[in-house]
Amino acid sequence: MIVLIRMGLATLVACAAAAGVNAQSVTANQLDRQIMNTESFLNAHPDLRFRLLGLTAYQAADYAKAMIHFKRAARYADKPSQGMIAEMHWNGQGVPVNKPLGYAWMDLAAERHFKTMLVNRERLWNALTEAEREQAVIVGQPVYAEFGDKVAKPRLERLLRNARSNSVGSRTGFVGAVTITIPGPSGDLTLDGSQYFQEKFWKPEAYWAWQAEDWKELPKGQVNVGPLKVPATE
Repeated sequence: MIVLIRMGLATLVACAAAAGVNAQSVTANQLDRQIMNTESFLNAHPDLRFRLLGLTAYQAADYAKAMIHFKRAARYADKPSQGMIAEMHWNGQGVPVNKPLGYAWMDLAAERHFKTMLVNRERLWNALTEAEREQAVIVGQPVYAEFGDKVAKPRLERLLRNARSNSVGSRTGFVGAVTITIPGPSGDLTLDGSQYFQEKFWKPEAYWAWQAEDWKELPKGQVNVGPLKVPATE
């Protein structure tokens, strides 16, 4: 099973308890977690938002709903969600067992060569018959056409640029004068714009590089994630 407890899950949900109510009182990682767990951030990042909703449904064994959410995340180039779709097709969770289609989705999830996805892709490939491998090539073509990075990345990139531009109110990209308040474990935190609008969150090239860095190694261990509070509307 794909381990999703990385940048999009542990980081998003595990908001560490921090003393005080100002941004200087928390570490950079803790601050990132709190920023990423806000409704405004998740609304602007549907890849992460729908991945979280998918995991919530999956943990509740509502596999049909999980598949819907993971596919929504997959449309915004979310590789972990694509990997989960692969496993669900492979195992028949919420859908009939379809191993060629499961492999096709895992091949797509491995498109950026994240080690976790590559290992799982090889695992599935080795379990296919020759006939299933041939079928996987066929069924994979429409999957790539709709969900491959070539078409999926631009969907998210447009949203990131628009959300940042609309929030700042300027096309110049200057965010230093913007003040943002977000909920924290011990009260509201007041941030300047440069903290909330870090390039790794909002500039597409930096965002993809940040994901690649987070997923470059195989996961170590597992983290239990509690109830998620994520807006459910599209």
